Amino acid sequence: MSSRGRRDRDPRDPRGVSAASSARGSSRSRRDADAERPRGRRDAERERARREAAEALPVDLARVKREPGTGTGVWGGSGTAAPAAPVRVKREREPDGDSDPEPEPAVRYGRFDPEDQRSRHCPYLDTINKSVLDFDFEKLCSISLSHINVYACLVCGKYFQGRGLKSHAYIHSVQLSHHVFLNLHTLKFYCLPDNYEIIDSSLEDITYVLKPTFTAQHIAHLDKQAKLSRAYDGTTYLPGIVGLNNIKANDYANAVLQALSNVPPLRNYFLEEENYRHIQRPPGDIMFLLVQRFGELMRKLWNPRNFKAHVSPHEMLQAVVLCSKKNFQITKQGDGVEFLSWFLNALHAALGGTKRKKKTIVTDVFQGSMRIFTKKLPHPDLVGLGREWGCCGAVGDVGKNPTIVNFPITNVDLREYLSEEVQAAHSHTTYDLIANIVHDGKPSEGSYRIHVLHHGTGKWYELQDLQVTDILPQMITLSEAYIQIWKRREEDETNQQGA
Repeated sequence: MSSRGRRDRDPRDPRGVSAASSARGSSRSRRDADAERPRGRRDAERERARREAAEALPVDLARVKREPGTGTGVWGGSGTAAPAAPVRVKREREPDGDSDPEPEPAVRYGRFDPEDQRSRHCPYLDTINKSVLDFDFEKLCSISLSHINVYACLVCGKYFQGRGLKSHAYIHSVQLSHHVFLNLHTLKFYCLPDNYEIIDSSLEDITYVLKPTFTAQHIAHLDKQAKLSRAYDGTTYLPGIVGLNNIKANDYANAVLQALSNVPPLRNYFLEEENYRHIQRPPGDIMFLLVQRFGELMRKLWNPRNFKAHVSPHEMLQAVVLCSKKNFQITKQGDGVEFLSWFLNALHAALGGTKRKKKTIVTDVFQGSMRIFTKKLPHPDLVGLGREWGCCGAVGDVGKNPTIVNFPITNVDLREYLSEEVQAAHSHTTYDLIANIVHDGKPSEGSYRIHVLHHGTGKWYELQDLQVTDILPQMITLSEAYIQIWKRREEDETNQQGA
């Protein structure tokens, strides 16, 4: 049969009568046929999908929702269905109790997957060497010298930047197989090069050494605590009676900082960081760095869980050099009185205090008025010169008066030397010595050491840089005292031990 006479059977014709169409028709008939064919195909596919969905999912009449504007739904009464329009069924998805949730893929190199099961089972924790950990120095990358995103290697103790593929910490972990690192800012531990966070309670002592914290209850019992603490290397020490490292010629600053750390009201204020954290300072003000570093040093000196029985004031002294515009340096000997005067005034200003109106913890502890009487004590060989300091050798050279002044160290009544306002405000004017700074040698050179009273034990200790020894109170009056700090005795206080 020719193609011209070929007849196609129409499957939609219920009587089986096929409609013949000519292969060559008019252009209009061909366009109509081409447009009708895809429309019919789409309707057929849509109807087939509807039937398959109806067979696969049993329709719950309570969950069938009527589509607005379509007229679809279930007819009541006679049970006949709505004509012509397909029914769209919205079925609420029920949770499948047997199916497990799909695990989220672990994201590497810079991001941490909280579901990583390796976090609590790190196999490299036994490689941590706590004896080499020292967090007293400036937090700088040992290669790039950057402060940003610094990590400490807990195997060798060195500082490195970043933990990405090309970072110094990542390269260090691959080259030397050092895998455990601590972020010095967030206090989180990571394993490199696998780059997952380590969660283990055995690492809490490391974070406490890096950033000690004190509660109000702990601070209240500091002066009643006489228990020795044991460092990681096995040495014992008293919290607060800890040696400070002399980097080169900063013993004058060490003695002053040790003295201030044993003044209870000032110490208690800086042990709790919340006391000064929210103080507002002008943009670009560097003086507040002095407050932050002094608070960090106080918490390290009084930390009962140190890894070693000494502290390096490196960051504190760097802040002193910066804020004093190099008037006080690490490499050059300074005067203890000048440093103490500048430091207290700088702390007061950094805490937002002013000369008269606004007070701070510094003025509450140290500021007051006193009537001062001086008596000239000339050198026996220089009678008649009338100087408080005797001259030795050439004009301009200053020497110390070698006269020994014997003085009590407890229960000293200073009422007659106090102003009338102070006498009226305080009924108790008896003072006890708590710190005695000693200068040995020539005035422009020499060395500094300090005697401090530990309130918990009632014993006196002598500190000279890293050396800490106990001392008899009778020996204090035989020293060449340069700066002394006295504490007014309260009503409920008893005589200190060793008086």
